[in-house]
Amino acid sequence: MSSERGKDLAEGSSRSPGDQQSVTPSRYESQKRRDWNTFGQYLKNQRPPVPLSQCNCNHVLDFLRYLDQFGKTKVHLQGCMFFGQPEPPAPCTCPLRQAWGSLDALVGRLRAAYEENGGSPETNPFASGAIRIYLREVRECQSKARGIPYKKKKKKAGESTSSGQFS
Repeated sequence: MSSERGKDLAEGSSRSPGDQQSVTPSRYESQKRRDWNTFGQYLKNQRPPVPLSQCNCNHVLDFLRYLDQFGKTKVHLQGCMFFGQPEPPAPCTCPLRQAWGSLDALVGRLRAAYEENGGSPETNPFASGAIRIYLREVRECQSKARGIPYKKKKKKAGESTSSGQFS
């Protein structure tokens, strides 16, 4: 029976997307669709509404800043007595923000959704350098505020380094 199931899965990969309506999308795909719909709704709610074809990195930056109000991560302000402490001993009035990791993942999903919905990679506003700079600034600000440094990941072998894979 497992060989039939494997055969069905293999055959299913060659079917058109319309044939797979009974397949439940992955958690990632569901989240990507929700994020895409939320961003589209955000653009429609702008005054005047912004068509997706005219969306640019400034709209994306505004969207990311808008989302901050719904964040759940305490980010201590420079003057807070708990600034730089990973586990403060008492509550404070500093704002809740979107965590850097959440924003980074969101941008990745929206970047993919943009291209899946007909946008070209060359005009993808989610792939803009301004977005990368914004995310880097958020990461640095949050790491200082919470006293938790983010370690830069080592590059894998073959990514402009000649070192061995297990160095």
